[in-house]
Amino acid sequence: MFTAEKLLQVIAIQTEIARLGVDLGRVMQQVSEATLSLIDADGAAIELAEGDDMVYRASSGIARNFLGLRLARSGSLSGACVAQGETLRCDDSELDPRADKAACRKLGVRSMIVLPLRYGDTTVGVLKAMSARVAAFSETHEGLLALLAGHVAATMFHAARYDADTLFYRATHDEMTDLANRSLFMDRLRGLGSRIGREHLRLGVLIADLDGLKQLNDGLGHRAGDALIVEFARRLRACARKSDLPARLGGDEFAVILDPLDSPEGARSAVERLQSALGAPLMFEGRVLEVRASVGYALMPDDHVDVDALIDLADRRMYEAKHSGRTGGRVERAN
Repeated sequence: MFTAEKLLQVIAIQTEIARLGVDLGRVMQQVSEATLSLIDADGAAIELAEGDDMVYRASSGIARNFLGLRLARSGSLSGACVAQGETLRCDDSELDPRADKAACRKLGVRSMIVLPLRYGDTTVGVLKAMSARVAAFSETHEGLLALLAGHVAATMFHAARYDADTLFYRATHDEMTDLANRSLFMDRLRGLGSRIGREHLRLGVLIADLDGLKQLNDGLGHRAGDALIVEFARRLRACARKSDLPARLGGDEFAVILDPLDSPEGARSAVERLQSALGAPLMFEGRVLEVRASVGYALMPDDHVDVDALIDLADRRMYEAKHSGRTGGRVERAN
């Protein structure tokens, strides 16, 4: 049924899943990305059922920019998969009454496979593969994806330790820092962004990138780099307001949703609080590590009303700050 090449590819993916352990967010993203090459899909996502919605908690390919997207469970193939607990295939979203046509058109999807992710006795989400082509998938593709879906479900089981609330927490928070992960950050930002125009509100997005992390990893090893990441996350959380959402987007990239903001000065104040919090060095195994970061921010609706454009602008401003040399990272060795 499967070629030796495909089986080896599945084994490699399963090995990487095992390496990631119970870091559910990273496991889901890894599987989403691996799905593309495994079955020649144009996009992939892992959606979790949360209330009446299906939420994109990992995404890749043509679905990459839709992380955190919420769609109604009713009237969708993913919702039907959760309800039935069975693998479902759609050969043409324009003709299949089970498909959410508006969502498929938005993503550019014409065919898909949706596999159930079971946690205990309940289907809590789906692994979805997507194609821009009609009838792109077969039973062989279903079988290959079933091998990955089983590993995601096993990770859910071990990560959550029989607790459904813990399952969703692990899926939306970074394992190392316990901050919100990219999925929860995008989910929250999309939800807040939809209210901005209606309610005449303002919010800010702050993007921060640790300076000198690669040099630190190369010089002192990843244990020192991990210690710096954890300490930066602690300080980021400490200087955020209760209404803000600090997050680790991945690697050395962090972000904060500043909500609410009365004026643009509120964002500048948040940057100043963060830079002030980074002033004290970190002691690590007898060495002094400087905690530095480059920071950029953007405001909605002042700078943009589109969520993705807002993040791109904050990201560009962060890199401008980094390249201008206003901040830098150094390591001082103890005598």
